[in-house]
Formats: sequence, C-alpha cells, structure tokens
Amino acid sequence: MDIATILATKGTQAVSVRPEESIRGALGLLARHNIGALIVVDAAGRPIGILSERDIVREAARNEQCFGRTVGDLMTRDVITGQPHDDLATVADTLTEKRIRHLPIVEGGRLVGIVSIGDVLKAQRDHYRGEVDTLQAQLLADPPGRKG
Repeated sequence: MDIATILATKGTQAVSVRPEESIRGALGLLARHNIGALIVVDAAGRPIGILSERDIVREAARNEQCFGRTVGDLMTRDVITGQPHDDLATVADTLTEKRIRHLPIVEGGRLVGIVSIGDVLKAQRDHYRGEVDTLQAQLLADPPGRKG
C-alpha cells in the first residue's frame, strides 16, 4: 500500500498558507479547517515550510506578541516531504523516527496532498483488518483436518 491509496480515499486537499500571512490568520485557518498543520508555499505553490499548532503554542509560551508575527517567522523550514508512490510502512517509520505528525506530499515539486500520522495508522489498521478477515474466512471455509 502506498500514500496514493490514502490520498485517493482522503482526498488531495491540503490547506496551505503564504509565509507573509500573520500568525493570527494562520490560527484562523487551522480552526476553520479543524486541522493541526498548514503547509507554507511560495508563489508557485511549492512547499517551503510547515507550521503546526505546536509551533504556535511553543512561541506563544515564550512571547505573547507572537500573534502579530508572520508564518515565515515561525514555520519549520526544513520540511520533510513524501511522494504519492511512497510505501506506507516507510512513511510510518519516517513520521515516527523524525517525530513529526504531518507529511506534505509532493509530486513534480508541487504540493498534491498531506497525510498525518493518524491517516497512516488508520490505513495500516484497515489493511491488517482486511488480512485478518481474509485469513479467518479461509480457516472457516477449510477447517484443519478436513480432507478435500
């Protein structure tokens, strides 16, 4: 299973923001879309960063004036991305090892979606449930010891 499978079910919409947007505006987008991260894109739509709720909360704890700052001031610049053909297990490992929760999906340099660790875990769970159901059906159809 690959990321394209998740995007086919979830959809390819990824909420993005420009780096010059205010943090207050970014908070409005996060709340309006009920999401935990925004992909920061340049004028051509290429991802140049990511801004998460955690980024904002950490800065707000240090500096109450952060709401007047820009997304570009707080975003994580070294954004880790994936591609639609990436294997689900590999993506799960990347998210876990890098301790990140959101992975922008890029194809040909353009943003084509985003997956969260929750999306990946749900897809893995559904895949394993399907395998278990298949094995159970096979066992029930052909009990051990029965001669064909």
